[in-house]
Amino acid sequence: MIAGIPLFPAILVDIIGSAANIAFAFLAWRHARSLSRRQPGNFVWGYLFYVTFAIAAFTISRAVGHLVKQFLLIAGHAEVWYVISPYSGGFNTLFMISVAAVMIFYHKGVQAYEALENEAGKLKNANRELEAAATQLQNLNQTLEQKVEERTEELSQSEKKFRHLFSASKDMVFFCDSANRVVDMNDSGFEMLGYRREEGTGLALMDFFTDPAGIDEFCRRLSDDGYIKDLDLGFLRSDGTAISVLLSATAIFGEDGGMIGAEVIAKDLTKLKIMMEQLAASEKMASIGQMAAGVAHEINTPLGIILGYSQLLMDDFAEGSEAYQSLQVIERQTKASRKIVADLLKFSRQSGSSREDVNINDILGDVMAVTEHTLGLSHIQVRRDLAAEKPIVVGDAEKLRQVFVNLITNAHHAMLEQGGGEILIRTANGENGTVMVEVRDSGHGIAEKNLAKIFDPFFTTKPVGQGTGLGLSVSYGIIHAHGGTIEVESPVHDPQRGTVAGTLFRIRLPQSGYEGQQADSPAMSV
Repeated sequence: MIAGIPLFPAILVDIIGSAANIAFAFLAWRHARSLSRRQPGNFVWGYLFYVTFAIAAFTISRAVGHLVKQFLLIAGHAEVWYVISPYSGGFNTLFMISVAAVMIFYHKGVQAYEALENEAGKLKNANRELEAAATQLQNLNQTLEQKVEERTEELSQSEKKFRHLFSASKDMVFFCDSANRVVDMNDSGFEMLGYRREEGTGLALMDFFTDPAGIDEFCRRLSDDGYIKDLDLGFLRSDGTAISVLLSATAIFGEDGGMIGAEVIAKDLTKLKIMMEQLAASEKMASIGQMAAGVAHEINTPLGIILGYSQLLMDDFAEGSEAYQSLQVIERQTKASRKIVADLLKFSRQSGSSREDVNINDILGDVMAVTEHTLGLSHIQVRRDLAAEKPIVVGDAEKLRQVFVNLITNAHHAMLEQGGGEILIRTANGENGTVMVEVRDSGHGIAEKNLAKIFDPFFTTKPVGQGTGLGLSVSYGIIHAHGGTIEVESPVHDPQRGTVAGTLFRIRLPQSGYEGQQADSPAMSV
């Protein structure tokens, strides 16, 4: 008791307060520990755990010191307290410093926590982006196989279309490399050049371009423009014959921009050019025919007078005399001139003709009866392939015989130099109400430069005095007058043996009774 005031209540409050401090400090530490265990990565809960731990240690030190002091004083051992009190105060100071240190470094800890939170946020964003990318990748993987199959099918269809176009094209299509070597060509190209595929592999442009300047032009235009459109060139076939082609090409460039080759399309214009030349010749022949008809009539009258007077004069001279022989020469040459005039009239189709149903097989039989013996003497064999069903046409039998005699005679002359050969005569009832007749020989053939001229009047390759050049012109006129067509092919393209030497004349005449039969229709094509 101090100054009459009892100390027991104060001591009791001190004891109870110290015990409560210890209890509350441990409860706070325990709760902070629970929070930090729930969220180990939470900086605040970790910080509170250390703060409560330091405060609990300080509270225990201080409260235990108070409790020990009160119990020692009550027990009358004050001297013991005075001995241990400095140590108790030291522990209190140490734990107080710990609490202060934790509180002082709170600001730095918060900054570190915020920095960590910022990095954590970035990591979370990156993680979300990765998850989104992973989701997209997963979706892509799920549909990738289907897309690959669809794209593969599209490419396959595209390749099939291209391959079909490449293979089925009737024009030449080929690819060449930068060294102007063919790396691939379709079958039409090999056929156009006359090569089998195994023979034509590795062909160079110089192997079938007729003119080296054409290769230079081809390369220059591809290099400058990257493409070629409608370049007129000549190609050389394997048998040495030349053909005219219209060429278009596109350059193929590599990844570095350099030209690595070209894709080329070539169209054979040989037959088209010949047909155009023949069309022009046909128009020219029509004009010549009209002129020939007028000239023939004008010449025929004085020739008849010359012939008549020469024959009258021959009666005034003795046979064997010089004058008589001179008159015979005049008579003979006048008759030859009248024959030429007659041929001119036939060419111009001015002479009349009869029209009746005739069997082409019978006409050919009559012609062969006259010519076969002569052909045999020249070691020329005649082979017949006549239609079983009678090929009947409406026409002039005599003039048709003249056409076939002319064709067989020409074939005979074409094989004389080689000492023999073969003539094939074939008839057939063709399509669209026509009768077809083919006369084919195995002679030397007709030069390409002459194909467009053979139906021109007075054109002949025979020596002077051996032909007038009117035979085929007259034949052309006769077939034209019958509403037919006449074609020539040299060399001959045999389906079994390929291209062979020789000449083939193919005549088509309207069949008797055919509704589409037309007289005087255009007739010539080559």
